[in-house]
Amino acid sequence: MRELASHLAFDLGAASGRAVLGTLDGDAMALEVVHRFSTPVLERDGHLSWDIDAIWEELRAGLAAALQASPRLRSLSVDSWAVDYVPLAADGRPVRPPYCYRDPRTNGVMERAFRTMPPETIYAHTGIQFLPFNTLFQLLADAAEHGGGDARVHRYLPIADYFNYRFGGRAVVELSMASTTQLLDVHTHQWAAPVFAAFGLDAARWPPIVPSGTRLGQAHEAPEVAVVASCSHDTGCAVAAVPARLGRWAFVSSGTWSLLGLERRAPQLTAAARAAGIAHEAGADGTIRFLKNLTGLWALQECVREWGDVAWGTLEAEARAAPPGTVAIDLEDPRFLPRGGMAERLRAWCREHGHPVPATRGALVRVILESIAVSYARALRELQRVTGDAIEVLHIVGGGSQNRLLCQLAADACGIKVVAGPAEATALGNLLLQARTLGGMAAGVTTHHAAARSSKLAYHTPSQPSMEAHVSNA
Repeated sequence: MRELASHLAFDLGAASGRAVLGTLDGDAMALEVVHRFSTPVLERDGHLSWDIDAIWEELRAGLAAALQASPRLRSLSVDSWAVDYVPLAADGRPVRPPYCYRDPRTNGVMERAFRTMPPETIYAHTGIQFLPFNTLFQLLADAAEHGGGDARVHRYLPIADYFNYRFGGRAVVELSMASTTQLLDVHTHQWAAPVFAAFGLDAARWPPIVPSGTRLGQAHEAPEVAVVASCSHDTGCAVAAVPARLGRWAFVSSGTWSLLGLERRAPQLTAAARAAGIAHEAGADGTIRFLKNLTGLWALQECVREWGDVAWGTLEAEARAAPPGTVAIDLEDPRFLPRGGMAERLRAWCREHGHPVPATRGALVRVILESIAVSYARALRELQRVTGDAIEVLHIVGGGSQNRLLCQLAADACGIKVVAGPAEATALGNLLLQARTLGGMAAGVTTHHAAARSSKLAYHTPSQPSMEAHVSNA
């Protein structure tokens, strides 16, 4: 029996991380999770940071497990959430732990930044949705804290690019990740010099940008293993693994955040796109992820953290038993961004808006899921209005695709068929891009095709008229 080569994806999420071994046989990738861990957060002096040293030890454990499981490991690649970054000294060591995007230090920074460069000008350069924790505004918060800048910092690296660098790769920023910073020129795919100049930021502290699927070097701890920049941004990997073949389709990468959008080939920097909060993020193969960032499972994840040891299956069963809600909570309300006290904040929102307060745990879970589904419908309608596209199928990938109730509610809210899966889309996209970079995929086979061949999918059709017809959002 021939021994197949394998690849290793490190998929870092804001809540948890995993090391996933992938073995490509023809045009289908078999996945095996060899290591899981919770993403460690440091809470010190009123600030939230990522414990990158603890994360690094988890990644090393994942590599050891993968090498034991597959002696023919050919490559590895790290993907992660966007916007956060590691400031490095000249010797390559972190100056401090990287702040978490939920840290309150950026409060009010975005609004002050607009006095220096109007939002329409920033959007014309970068095409990125305005969120208060975008990399641009985090850098401005750093500058304010250090009186113009931290002299100790030699360069910045986004989270995934930092770990690829630490494994043995070059210090670079992969394109999909660079596009999320609000510092990249959406047309040239180079750092946006006018934005850096307007805010007095030093572009020289940001390394060169490389395309998705760039081989960076060999891993120090396993010299036979190549380090690859697949798509450093987890959403870029997830969208590469959308199992779409034909028809007009949209995607939702459903996890802590929900990223809902379309794949396109050219930017659409219209006033309508900016007003709708649509981002242009770079994807694999020269695509643009024309999308909206939505609050996803975050509120539910925080409630589960408060409730303790309760299985997701139990929560879904309780939610199914609860009566349908009559209100969609606005999960984009800034009050839901921080950690802690989530269940009470959700109930307080209902009281303030004169809506029934969920009385049971199951009722609260159902309201959260219905609110997410309604947010999908609204974002999809906005995208269709801005682009003129008529979407026929919504692909939900990532962890949220395993929640059958959420997928059915999304089909009902959007009024179109929902295809759910793969759940490990981010890792699968990461692995497929690695395999292609190293020449393991046959010519003409797209990552979308290989993802469809590699995945078990579930299908949901609308069972009732659009939920938006009877759900209020006062």
